[in-house]
Amino acid sequence: MIKYIYEYKKWTDFTWDDKAINAVFGEVRLMQGKIIGQMNALGFSAKEEATLTALTLDIVKSSEIEGELLNYEQVRSSIARRLGINTAGLVKSSRHIEGVVEMMLDATQRYTLPLTEKRLFGWHAALFPTGFSGPYEIEVGRYRKGKMQVVSGAMGKEKVHYEAVKPEMVKKEMEKFLNWFNNDQTLDSVLKAAIAHFWFIIIHPFDDGNGRIARAITDMLLARAENSGERFYSMSSQILIERKRYYEILQRVQFSKGDITEWLEWFLQCLKNAMLATENTTQRILHKAEFWKMHEQTVINARQRLMLNKLFDGFEGKLQTSKWAKIAKTSTDTALRDIKDLIDKGILKQTSEGGRNANYELVFFKGNF
Repeated sequence: MIKYIYEYKKWTDFTWDDKAINAVFGEVRLMQGKIIGQMNALGFSAKEEATLTALTLDIVKSSEIEGELLNYEQVRSSIARRLGINTAGLVKSSRHIEGVVEMMLDATQRYTLPLTEKRLFGWHAALFPTGFSGPYEIEVGRYRKGKMQVVSGAMGKEKVHYEAVKPEMVKKEMEKFLNWFNNDQTLDSVLKAAIAHFWFIIIHPFDDGNGRIARAITDMLLARAENSGERFYSMSSQILIERKRYYEILQRVQFSKGDITEWLEWFLQCLKNAMLATENTTQRILHKAEFWKMHEQTVINARQRLMLNKLFDGFEGKLQTSKWAKIAKTSTDTALRDIKDLIDKGILKQTSEGGRNANYELVFFKGNF
């Protein structure tokens, strides 16, 4: 009979093949150093921008993995306010978003503090401020008291993918996990992040939110690995891209007898991919910082500044007068005046389409990102 990993004695004495993970582990550590070096060369405001972008992505994508879509601008504004980053176009955030942001910032900004039961309960309560997950009432700010199954399929044809640790064992298992998390000094923090993520998911201590909390724990240990609360890449963004594989690996390794090599290999490769993806973002931030430095003395109004920042941050679709008016909350006449002013200043140009379908793009750095 196939057993879950936690049904074996001493199941948390995890083993792995060092040879199988050493190459990718070395690459990850090298890339971390490289990214931090690049960011330190950026200057203060560009570093702030990079951290704000990475944290926003991490929070939005971590929720998206669970099928929940958060408002990007609300998340970004909430982080900016809490970190004291002065950024244009701040918007009011919902109570739920404030809670999600609070959890992530506690994990990444206070990464040196111990992870305690009380702290975890606070994170869980912040994720579910109403005591509900969707239409369902859940136990908030405490460990689950019921059994936990991960199932899929229509009613009557459900397939059980995973049955977590029995509820009466959760507290004992979590005490062991937290003791290891806070006191084990033998492991590199990157490897510890991978193991902690897997271990926490296997216990599945809460009624809901286990995935998001596991990813916050991961980010906390990655911050420790870099000895910095400044985040420059998003692990959750990459997990979302590789979500199918993420679940496949978890499903396979949950039946192992303690060997987690396959999980560690996948995690480290995913982390490497996350850092590769951030190199493009870094380039964009560099271009943006350079642009504003070049135009320090140029007269640019608040609407224009808002729209130019959006173009540098990766504006989706084509920029037309109507879109400008809608986003900048102004009339199409004013939008057109703003655009023409920037064309006169050599900042924007009109693309080949003319007339009513006229589109505009940045002159500076076009093609570099």
